[in-house]
Amino acid sequence: MGRVSENRREKLISGSKKILRGKPVISGYASGKLVVSREPLSFWGGYDSDTGEIIDRHHHLSGEVVKGCILAVPGTKGSSTTTAVLLEALQKGNAPLAIITLDVDSFLALALVVSEEMYSTSIPLVALGSKAFSELPSEGEVTLKLDGRIIVYPS
Repeated sequence: MGRVSENRREKLISGSKKILRGKPVISGYASGKLVVSREPLSFWGGYDSDTGEIIDRHHHLSGEVVKGCILAVPGTKGSSTTTAVLLEALQKGNAPLAIITLDVDSFLALALVVSEEMYSTSIPLVALGSKAFSELPSEGEVTLKLDGRIIVYPS
């Protein structure tokens, strides 16, 4: 999918990439900017499905637009309406490109399964163990593979 940028090519050649192995909850391919949180996110009242912005003013990613990014959060907190908010964001084209979680998050998985059924679109969801999740850099670029591998290109 597309060309590899010269910067990424140099990182590949120099061997600075890291490969993490996750469990593909919803398999798929995605590549893009990584946005990492070490704290859970409530999508209900915490994510704007119209813009892709994190709007929970108590969350450290508040104000960050994650539409078009790969979002890593340990999981969700709060209500099952997370499913509805993510489903709405997917329908409007304002969801992240993919989501990485610490463990399998059933609210996120449900939204992605329903989105595939209703709108024929979904995004990858990969669950990492705690050791691998802690190895995600705070910024950089990643590529998610169908088998759950996450290739990390630190900035």
